[in-house]
Amino acid sequence: MTVVAWLADDEAGREAYGVVTGGNGRSAIGAIPGVVLVDEPTPEVQFAAPAWGVEIDPAQMPALEVVQLRSAGVDWIVDKIPASITLCSARGTRDAAMAEWTVAALLADVKRVRPFAEAQAARRWERLDISDLRGLRVLLLGHGSIGRETERLLAPFGCDVRGVARRPRDGVAGLDELGALLPWADAVVNLLPLTAATRGMVDAERLRSMRDGALYVSAGRGATTDTYALLAELQSGRLRAVLDVVDPEPLPADHPLWCAPGVLLSPHVAGDTPGGDRAAWVLVGEQLGRFARGEPLRNVVAEGY
Repeated sequence: MTVVAWLADDEAGREAYGVVTGGNGRSAIGAIPGVVLVDEPTPEVQFAAPAWGVEIDPAQMPALEVVQLRSAGVDWIVDKIPASITLCSARGTRDAAMAEWTVAALLADVKRVRPFAEAQAARRWERLDISDLRGLRVLLLGHGSIGRETERLLAPFGCDVRGVARRPRDGVAGLDELGALLPWADAVVNLLPLTAATRGMVDAERLRSMRDGALYVSAGRGATTDTYALLAELQSGRLRAVLDVVDPEPLPADHPLWCAPGVLLSPHVAGDTPGGDRAAWVLVGEQLGRFARGEPLRNVVAEGY
C-alpha cells in the first residue's frame, strides 16, 4: 500500500525529526515502506499531520482518511473534521514537558520568583518569606496522562496530591466532588482539555470556593477558566496565579491581566520543548506506519478528547 501524506511544517523542523526530502517535492519519513510526502495538501493526500492552527479543508483532500495532530489538545480542529475522517491526538507526547512546567510553576510561587524579580528590577535588597513544596496540598483538575506524570514528579517533593477527573476511579475523584475539594487545596492545577463540558468550568463560584491565599495554575486551555472572575480574585489579593494559557489568546496588550497583582504569565509554551516536539514527530512516524500496514491507530479522538 502506498500512502500519500502531508506534514505541515517548515523543512528544517521536518528534517530535524526524521523526514528526508526526496526529488520532485516528495519525501519519505524514517524507513516506512510505501509512504511518500507531498509539500501541499493535494487531492491524493490520505494522511495529514497539520501544525498547530493550520486549517484542514477536506474538500481539497477528497482521499483524506486520517488527521494526526502533534498537539495533545484537539479543540482547535475537532469541529472541522467530519466523522468520515479519523482524528488522532498526540496525547502522551507532551506529558513530561507539561509536568515539568507545572512543577516549575509551583516552585516559582512558593519561592516567590515574581516578587524577588520585581525587587531586583527596582534594586531593592528585600527579604521576603518563602515556603516549601513539602506538605503542599495540590489538586490536579484533569487527571489524564499529563496529570499522572505531574503527580509522579511531585512525589519526591512530598506534596499531598489529589486528582479530579470526569470519571472517578481508584485514587481519583469525579467532577461531582470538585466543590468539596477546592477549599482543601493550597494549589489548584487546571490541566483540563477544552470541550463543551469544560468551557468556563472554573467560574466565579468555583474560584470563590478556593481557600484564601491559594494558588491557581492553568496549563490546559484558557477558555476553561472565566478570565474576569479570576482577574477579580487576583485584584483583591485573595488568590495568586501562574498561567500558561489564558482567554483570549494571544492576550491583547491592553488586557488588565498583564498587570494584575500576583500573576505570572507565559504564552502557551509549556508543552513546546525539544523533547515534546521530538516525541510528537516520533508518534507521527509510528502512526504513518500503522496506517500503511492497516493496523489500529493510537489516540483516536472520541467525545472531544
